[in-house]
Amino acid sequence: MFRRRLSLTLKQARRLVVAVVGGTILLAGVAMLMLPGPAFIVIPLGLAILATEFVWARWLLSQIKERARRVTSAVSESRRPRT
Repeated sequence: MFRRRLSLTLKQARRLVVAVVGGTILLAGVAMLMLPGPAFIVIPLGLAILATEFVWARWLLSQIKERARRVTSAVSESRRPRT
């Protein structure tokens, strides 16, 4: 019984650490949208950390990846020489 209680506490502690670290990095990335810095690298990094524990972050990260794929595809299509 003690191990089970300890296990839940360790899981909760891990979740809290992930939330604090990922949230801090995510907020720093959002701030970098207005401040100088690599916001488009830091925001997905914060979401990737949060996605290890939270489903909403996993979903949001997948949405961002899909949009990035579409933009990359559109840019590569527009740069192809037309014959």
